[in-house]
Amino acid sequence: MPRTVYLNGEYLPESEAKVSIFDRGFLFADAIYEVTAVVDGKLLDNDGHVARLARSCGELEMKNPLTAEELVHIQKELVRLNDVKEGGIYLQVTRGSSGDRDFAYPENTEPTVVLFSQSRAVVDSPKAKKGIKVISTPDIRWRRRDIKTTSLLAACMAKQAAIAAGCDDVWLIEDGYVTEGGSSNAYIITQDNVIVTRPLSNDILHGITRASLLKVAKQENLVIEERLFTIEEAYAAKEAFISSASTFVWPVVAIDDKPIGSGSPGPIAMQIRETYIEFALAQAV
Repeated sequence: MPRTVYLNGEYLPESEAKVSIFDRGFLFADAIYEVTAVVDGKLLDNDGHVARLARSCGELEMKNPLTAEELVHIQKELVRLNDVKEGGIYLQVTRGSSGDRDFAYPENTEPTVVLFSQSRAVVDSPKAKKGIKVISTPDIRWRRRDIKTTSLLAACMAKQAAIAAGCDDVWLIEDGYVTEGGSSNAYIITQDNVIVTRPLSNDILHGITRASLLKVAKQENLVIEERLFTIEEAYAAKEAFISSASTFVWPVVAIDDKPIGSGSPGPIAMQIRETYIEFALAQAV
């Protein structure tokens, strides 16, 4: 059965959903997005995604077209219509179409709103069990990475370089320090069992899963340091991992062909993953 998607107030078969060629999301990547994980047919960490969507709209002076209640209703309806047991709901909001191409923000345009579901295994993930290998590469993205825009070409290029090198993902480097993964937040665990991750700023995405993971880690009495760390420090780490809405936690077992720790998923990362899933499911809607 074809997927049912949501476009500007309508639920449609995916083959019938069309957007104007003059839409600013298509012409300028003048658009933002969110991805909410679905497990057992429920939305995980969704309040955070809804709040971040509103923040992104504000930072870009873009009209937020939906209330939180309206958005959650649409997400749940797509879960129901597509019988999504596990996977995610993708949401994209563009500034809309002004009828022609012009760099200046158009006045009085209505945003384009798109949502669709994706069914895939997120809990019983092979990469979570085996871990991932990453390469490091320069971070060439723009300087407002805290806004979750659809301008992802630099990330696509970096991830493709990783695939070409026989790896799974990238860690991005700026001024000698790790910023984040290709589409995730990055963490190391020192030899003294301290979890280190970069502090929030305009240089990284304010991860919703990251925020929940840090709460979980504190509840588990794990020590956390939010500070910059170098790729050399990552090479010497006891463990490393990434987090995102679509991965939860994936251990990093090698960086630039250098094994991290034993070269297999470490116990602390796996503990955090299991505890996070329990935590998120307990609050899922």
